Amino acid sequence: MQGKIVRGIAGFYYVHVKDTAENGTIYECKAKGIFRKDNRKPLVGDDVEIAVLDAEKALGSITALLPRRSELIRPAVANVDQALVIFAIVKPQPNFNLLDRFLIMMERQQLPVIVCFNKLDIDADGVGEQYQEIYERCGYKTLLVSAGNGQGVEDLKRLLYGKTTTVAGPSGVGKSSLVNCFQSSIRMQTGSISEKIDRGKHTTRHTELIAVTEDTYILDTPGFSSLYLADMSKEELQGYYPEFAAYEWFCKFAGCAHVNEPVCGVKQAVEEGAIPRMRYENYKLLYEELRTNHKNK
Repeated sequence: MQGKIVRGIAGFYYVHVKDTAENGTIYECKAKGIFRKDNRKPLVGDDVEIAVLDAEKALGSITALLPRRSELIRPAVANVDQALVIFAIVKPQPNFNLLDRFLIMMERQQLPVIVCFNKLDIDADGVGEQYQEIYERCGYKTLLVSAGNGQGVEDLKRLLYGKTTTVAGPSGVGKSSLVNCFQSSIRMQTGSISEKIDRGKHTTRHTELIAVTEDTYILDTPGFSSLYLADMSKEELQGYYPEFAAYEWFCKFAGCAHVNEPVCGVKQAVEEGAIPRMRYENYKLLYEELRTNHKNK
């Protein structure tokens, strides 16, 4: 029997199996010792084969790990197709430095990203459209939505259909409310995913994979308030700003850092409005952070 690991905690793996049940069945499984001997650890998102030990209690054992299409380091998950990062337009005001850090992390792991700004229903000043323009100009699919009244939710659903999507965002942006719009069988914030999985109230402390439809999964990850780029060099940073690429040809010096050098194509593009100034200012802050970190090592 084949299924997908939707959660792993304390040595137990919970495997979603598509069957005759309305939402499939989740089996509580242990992994065979052979995986430890081979230094292979099952990850949330792994497709696996299981042996059913007790059908009535939905207990099983993972007997095989199927080949992975992809593997992320942070969060540690397998077979993810894309990332969805959620920020609020207002209440709280978006931290764009934090958003750019997330985008850099996903660029490093070569994972496509959808940028989503929530709370469109209370965007009285219409600033969401400005945010959308900034990130779309940088090459990111960007949507404005409202979990409160459903605006834009159907458009977002279409982008998630048939894929496994990791969902992330800081606390307070309505991430749980928005994810609850995608499915009805599970309520992330106040309900338990199932007695089998949670054994109590659900809080987003562990990586969780939610089956939305037969082939659509949402990977819920804990809210983040900071992201460190400690293992990156300052020279590497510019490669994760896709909007820079078209203008680097006009830099006078090879290896231009786009910070203090004269005759810099990227700086000129910022002055002309071709590259959003907000993104460039965040780039300079991150560049200085990485330079200082390297200097202090």
